[in-house]
Amino acid sequence: MTGEERLWLTRAWLLGVALVGAIAFVNVLTIQHDAPRLGTIRPAIWETSSALVTFCIFTIPGAMAFWMVRTRPRWWLAAPAHLVAVLVYSVLHVSGFIVLRKLGHQALLGEHYQFGPLSTEFPYEFRKDMMSYGLATIIFWLALRRSGQKSETLVPAPPATFDIQDGARLIRVPVAEILAVRSAGNYAEFALADGRRPLTRSSLSAVLEGLAPHGFVRTHKSWLVNKARVTGLKPEGSGDYAVELGALEVPLSRRFPQALAALRG
Repeated sequence: MTGEERLWLTRAWLLGVALVGAIAFVNVLTIQHDAPRLGTIRPAIWETSSALVTFCIFTIPGAMAFWMVRTRPRWWLAAPAHLVAVLVYSVLHVSGFIVLRKLGHQALLGEHYQFGPLSTEFPYEFRKDMMSYGLATIIFWLALRRSGQKSETLVPAPPATFDIQDGARLIRVPVAEILAVRSAGNYAEFALADGRRPLTRSSLSAVLEGLAPHGFVRTHKSWLVNKARVTGLKPEGSGDYAVELGALEVPLSRRFPQALAALRG
């Protein structure tokens, strides 16, 4: 589990704690209103015990959401897994709050707590636990999806590269290190930032097809230029220019006005 995933799972758990806490508080007020004879302590024990156990067993829907995001199981695998998980979730919830309520009633009221017959009470609690489990799983799932999207945006994209077949040797260079490309008969000569001049058997048009998406423009029938590496434009008269790429100068013909506009833009 990545740090980003742990962060978003913690946020989802805190959100669940806040929701369950708010629901418990409202339930206490509702019970007091509907059955004032019960007093305040009894509904407080009931709702607090249920909430405390729920805070702990939130790990089950959290783990299931993590499993779903990581493995993306088919529905016929996910459905029975969730059925088992929600059953375990409900058994732990009911047994946990029964123990806490017995302790609370004995310590605070000096009386014995009676849950009632399991045949009727457990199905009632199970229906509520199914809703609680489903909502918690969705919250955890959304949180993990969010963490994945954020992680993807934080990971820098690797630099674009271009393969130059120089004879029998393949040279892979970052596109940013290619200053310009010159036509040399049946070959294309690459002018690299480190001073190398590898050749590949290819037409200039074919090379441009691969480099145009990276900002290369054709400035002359024999030259391509990396727009990102241009350091200046120098008029040569009659509408022609010299494109400066550091110490390298490349011609820009007046027959390529689109290139001039692109380099000025």
